[in-house]
Amino acid sequence: MSEATLDDRGRMTVPKELRERYGDRYRIVEVHDGIKLIPVADDPLDALRDEFAAAEKTADELREEAREAAFDEAGR
Repeated sequence: MSEATLDDRGRMTVPKELRERYGDRYRIVEVHDGIKLIPVADDPLDALRDEFAAAEKTADELREEAREAAFDEAGR
């Protein structure tokens, strides 16, 4: 775990090892007990392609499975 403080202008410095691992851009998300920094990829579409490159099912197949599961849960 790392620690960071704000300077007198409200800026926070992210430790070097975290910047090297996650990059230089973040979204700040407010959660129930504080805030969370979410790394933002330089090219979000490339990041999505990489994330789902190994997906075995198409979006249509996943959508149909979700639809069937919702019908089953609702008791058809």
